Amino acid sequence: MAETSIWTTEKIKSIQRLPAQATEYIRTRVPKIYSRELVEVIFTQPYCRIQNVVDLKIAKRQTASVYLKTLESIGVLREVKVGREKLFIHPNFVHLLISDDHPVRSYGTAH
Repeated sequence: MAETSIWTTEKIKSIQRLPAQATEYIRTRVPKIYSRELVEVIFTQPYCRIQNVVDLKIAKRQTASVYLKTLESIGVLREVKVGREKLFIHPNFVHLLISDDHPVRSYGTAH
């Protein structure tokens, strides 16, 4: 039980570090699109839709699309087409959620 408790605590700490790392990476690479709200929406769940950005009034549809595609271009998100809809998967977040290890992957590297 102690081992599981330690593992869970480390998993939570890794997940908590990821938004800070993403914030710094996005601010450095694409400061014109950075906002706290944009970072928060990509951590609400392991994927994001353009409509999520629009619904939170971060940007109108076309600008929201540009923001998510820009985050894809710098390696934060990965676009996946599902039917007629585009999902922007957050590979680092997904990795932390499904893996048994806890290291936070660096942004901008291949996943």
